[in-house]
Amino acid sequence: MTNETSSSTYSASKIKILEGLEAVRKRPGMYIGTQDETGLHKMVYEVVDNSVDEAMAGHCTEIDVKILPGNIIEVKDNGRGIPTGIHPDKGKSTIEVVLTILHAGGKFENDAYKVSGGLHGVGVSVVNALSTWLEVEVHQSGKVHYQKYQAGIPIEDVKVIGDSDRNGTTVRFLPDNSIFTTTEFVFETLSSRFREIAFLNKGLFIRIEDHRKSDIAKHEFKFDGGIVSFVEYITESKHPLHKVLHFHGEKENVWAEIAVQYCDTYTENIFCFTNAINNNLGGTHLEGFRAALTRTLNDQLKKDQILFKKQPNGLTGDDVKEGLCAVISIKIPQPQFNSQTKEKLVNAEVKGLMQTISSEGLNLFFEENPTIIKKILEKAILASKAREAARKARDLTRRKTVLEGGGLPGKLADCSERDPEKCELFLVEGDSAGGSAKQGRDRNIQAILPLKGKILNVEKSRLDKVLSNEEIRTLISAMGTGIGDDEFNIEKLRYRKIIIMTDADVDGSHIRTLLLTFFFRHMKAIIENGNLYVAQPPLYQLKFGREALYVYSDREKEEILKGRPNDKVVIQRYKGLGEMNPEQLWETTMDPKARVMLQVKLKDFVEAEDTFNILMGDEVSPRRRFIEENSYKVANLDL
Repeated sequence: MTNETSSSTYSASKIKILEGLEAVRKRPGMYIGTQDETGLHKMVYEVVDNSVDEAMAGHCTEIDVKILPGNIIEVKDNGRGIPTGIHPDKGKSTIEVVLTILHAGGKFENDAYKVSGGLHGVGVSVVNALSTWLEVEVHQSGKVHYQKYQAGIPIEDVKVIGDSDRNGTTVRFLPDNSIFTTTEFVFETLSSRFREIAFLNKGLFIRIEDHRKSDIAKHEFKFDGGIVSFVEYITESKHPLHKVLHFHGEKENVWAEIAVQYCDTYTENIFCFTNAINNNLGGTHLEGFRAALTRTLNDQLKKDQILFKKQPNGLTGDDVKEGLCAVISIKIPQPQFNSQTKEKLVNAEVKGLMQTISSEGLNLFFEENPTIIKKILEKAILASKAREAARKARDLTRRKTVLEGGGLPGKLADCSERDPEKCELFLVEGDSAGGSAKQGRDRNIQAILPLKGKILNVEKSRLDKVLSNEEIRTLISAMGTGIGDDEFNIEKLRYRKIIIMTDADVDGSHIRTLLLTFFFRHMKAIIENGNLYVAQPPLYQLKFGREALYVYSDREKEEILKGRPNDKVVIQRYKGLGEMNPEQLWETTMDPKARVMLQVKLKDFVEAEDTFNILMGDEVSPRRRFIEENSYKVANLDL
């Protein structure tokens, strides 16, 4: 073994100390989750959550959020305002302490906030650290206190800049584009979160405005019905089986409120919140509720001799999920989450307490509503039978390994590359277009799966019926992920990009919508993971003599024609992919260097849920109303 040189010796000089907010800028992912669009919006939520904490403490009734030109965010509330006095330990304004020191905040003392969404007290200081600049105004005791920062560092002391006749805090900040991959805020994403907050806080008024365009977009939210209104909003376009079941209770400083409604649908929608923070991955409060629901329904099943004979082995948690819509909101003094992103609650004691609170509320409701429990049990029994049928049908979709002697679907033209990160799967409408795509593709990285006709509308079907559709079975087998809560695994996805490629006509739009519905209902993780795309084939070919231009919109076509008024042009309108030869399809729609694709993103789950239900569900009147309200947006319609 050779001796290490002095330059490689591990010594005290090798230990780097990151002072203040420098650690946040060095490792932003540890504090904000991601540095993409998700982390960017988390910045806004962190600031707004402070205002919500004021509302939960009974000191704030209004929150105003503005997206200003240049993607500057302004959050204003009418709470008490950040304390403005000199901090006894730090010897400087408390405003500066809160904005520049991690783990500084009123959330560590229960007499300041009995409950709060904040976990570590790092929210607003992290936003400050990850912003090019941030400024704060505190309206308090008749004065306006002001301070500005650059990259988390104060550029001046807190000062009084005027008089005020109100109380509250206003924060404006510009995210640092050297840290985030994008600084473009999405109005719909923010609106979705603030609508949830308004549902969870009865009577709280929240306004969001987008001032980046001359036509200002605005949403205002205020719900006096709280989470009951939330569930009614979710189920508005569905067939509820009963009125909203609503109860609340408190055990050992855990206060829980729950609203439940079963609908005549086949999917489950549960929203979980802790101190008004959305826990996308659920947690111990959800586990406690699920356990209580399954146990309570089984107890009720044993009391019904007729139904019990149909289901003598009882119901499982999976059986009682079908058609369930619920909102679970708890408030606790010291929440513990899996990370700073707060996606999952991990307080161990909450599970048992939630199970007790839920059991009491569910039993009381069901005892008083025997006709409702009968409807729910009948639905759960049907779901159980269908789940067993789906298990058998699902075996047909599994992609066997080479050792098992199986293979991929025969109609799939697979690529030669085996690294999923480099591979693409095109879902192509029809054999004709599929043939052109197979000939024109890059065989190394692009796979082609032609789909014959229109797949099943999964919005109206249970999983067992979905899996009886040959095209869907072929699709699942090709992707390799499996399907169903107990089997689906996105890590097994064989292609980094799944690309829907259909004709630019009414039938093509319908097929595309059917496929989007399938992914949203049964493989939502593929959308959330950014794997799903929609190809954009050209609408026109413009020929100026030997020069041919491909055009993707009417506006682009008009601009080109306007710029060449004296040129003779031949215009070809493409109505189908089959009208293009393999070379044209490659250079316009499949070539990674030249193609135009839209990535499918889930910006607002509740709105997406409602839209799919309106467009693909059984109710005709909501669909007619949707078409009437949105028909003016249609740019191209082939009849």
